Amino acid sequence: MTHRRTPRHRRTRTLTAVAIAIAGAVAPSAPGAFADAAMASPCTPGATYGPPLPTPQVTSQLIRGGFNFLEGPTWDQRTGTLLLSNMQNPTGPQGVQPSSVLRFTPPSTFETFIADSGSNGLAITSDGSRLLAATHDNRTLSSYSLTDRSRTTVAPNYLGRAFNSPNDLTTRSDGTTYFTDPNYQRGNRADEQGGRTGVFRVRDGVVSLVDNTLAQPNGIVLSPDGTTLYVGATGSNAIVKYTVFPDGSTGNRTTFASIRTPDGGTIDCAGNLYWASFNEGLVHVFSPSGAWLGTISAGRNSTNVAFGGPDGQTLYITSGVSGGFGLYQARLNVPGNPY
Repeated sequence: MTHRRTPRHRRTRTLTAVAIAIAGAVAPSAPGAFADAAMASPCTPGATYGPPLPTPQVTSQLIRGGFNFLEGPTWDQRTGTLLLSNMQNPTGPQGVQPSSVLRFTPPSTFETFIADSGSNGLAITSDGSRLLAATHDNRTLSSYSLTDRSRTTVAPNYLGRAFNSPNDLTTRSDGTTYFTDPNYQRGNRADEQGGRTGVFRVRDGVVSLVDNTLAQPNGIVLSPDGTTLYVGATGSNAIVKYTVFPDGSTGNRTTFASIRTPDGGTIDCAGNLYWASFNEGLVHVFSPSGAWLGTISAGRNSTNVAFGGPDGQTLYITSGVSGGFGLYQARLNVPGNPY
């Protein structure tokens, strides 16, 4: 999810379109014991899906603008609402960004759901009872009850050292959660990670390191069957992937695709990836094999994406410029895999 609140210079790159005939994808086989599907899912195990995009270049529609900086959308299936973080400008001597969790009820209602959440990336637990949050206010991974909104800590630190500023996360039905830790929201607080930014896993309260050699890891997504972990490395203009084993541990890293400034991402039931490019204001869509299928345009500086809606086929996009962010939507052909 979001990296920086102020513009920064990055390398440019031209993407070459792949034949849209490749767009047709077959859904992964029936989810295994640790698939992300404990709640009712729009995904049909074993189903075959067609091209995910109505056209190779889709234009999203603005739902509402005027927010300071939106991030971390996630769909709450129980209430039919979208939760997202609204981040403010840094304050105080430590330069920490206040934020709150907003709740969007289609078609047009926005309200504050959790004030002073300190959150960036969000995800609903597989049982639908809690909201997981990458919380940069106290540099931890947190959990909020969706009933009384009480907060608990899921991952306080790694080997006694504070994280930089947890940014985004994704979770399996067995509770194993993966999250990224760039330094974008660390502000003026001490660096306790030795200059490294990383990807971590927390399982049964134990925090483990996945990788601390990625430059500014950002968005993070699990495949529908929970066997592949994707991470957007903003500092390298690349999306990488890891094999995930049944115990939650991960295999070697390989490069999945290259785009400019990858921020947050999501995935559909067929395993197609949707990844926001911060600098381009586009969401790039890739097949499970890594073939580029097209784009979805939104406002400048797209930060994150999430599927939602009654049938799971509405893609929500957070995008804009600092002080003028908006929530966008686009109707697609394949339902998204909730997490």
